[in-house]
Order: sequence, then C-alpha cells, then structure tokens
Amino acid sequence: MKIEREHTAAIVIDYQEKLVPAMSGKEGLIENSSILLAGLCTLDVPVFLTQQYTRGLGTTVKEIREAARTEEFVEKIRFSAYEDVLKECPSIQEKKYIILCGIEAHICVLQTLIDLRAHGYIPVLVTDCISSRKDTDKEMAILRAQEEGAVLTTYEALLFELLGAAGTEESKKIQRLVK
Repeated sequence: MKIEREHTAAIVIDYQEKLVPAMSGKEGLIENSSILLAGLCTLDVPVFLTQQYTRGLGTTVKEIREAARTEEFVEKIRFSAYEDVLKECPSIQEKKYIILCGIEAHICVLQTLIDLRAHGYIPVLVTDCISSRKDTDKEMAILRAQEEGAVLTTYEALLFELLGAAGTEESKKIQRLVK
C-alpha cells in the first residue's frame, strides 16, 4: 500500500507552550516535526493543528505554527482529536490516509489514531514526530498503534513516499528540507 498525497491530510496534535517543555527529546521532536510540516505544505497536503484546553496549556509553539504555515487551530477538550477535527474541518472526510504527529503519544495521539481507524481511515503515525513525557509511554504507544493497524513511518520516509519522484521543483525543496 502506497500513501498517496491527494488522498492524505495531517492532524498535528497539541504542540503547546506548556506541554512541549515536558516532553522527552523535545528539541528533536520540534526539529523533526518542523521538517515534516514544511514538507507537507510544500506537497500541498492539508494540515490541521489542534490545541487541548488552550486557556490552560497555551498556544501551539511558534516553530510548529511557522512550519505548518497557519495560525488556525481546532480547540478540543477531548483527548481524541477525531470528533473536533471532523466537525471543524469537514474536508478531511474526503481523505483516506491521516498523518499523525504530536504529543502526548500515549494519550491524545493514540486515542485519535484509534478513533480514525475505527471510522475507516488509515492512520499514518510518524514515529520520529511524536513524544511523551516518558520514553516508555511513547514506546508503548507505538506498539499499540501497530496493533491497531496504523502505518508506522518516519518523516523522511513519508515525505519521499508522498513525493514519488525526483527531478522536480518539489523534490528539490524536499531534499533541501531533509539535509
């Protein structure tokens, strides 16, 4: 099964000011996620940001907003982003593959993934663009995601899969991003 960009969207979960500092490997998380999001924007893949209880946890960190090229977000209080994103961004219903990245891997990311799978989507978990406070929670989230039928990948593998071929302006932009 090949992930095709025209059938793909991304949900970017809760990279918020008060959450990010507590994440394991936060520098790598932000760097990898920024490359992923810039690449998705280059490839015209729709990107939807979420924020969990913004009043208490703050807004999405600047690096993620800039890479995603948006200030818009879906507010949520449920751990799963599925219902709120579907309600606020109905165009996602037309997609087959939903890329997931964000925090915390074992809570909001995993619950969103489970709901997406239950509703017939193919969740694509970008394992180097997720984190939790504890590494063991992230590891268990990845194992559970695999059991739930998610596609596991890395940001670089995914961007090149969505790209499909070299020799284009898009491919040059993607190659510059990942170097």
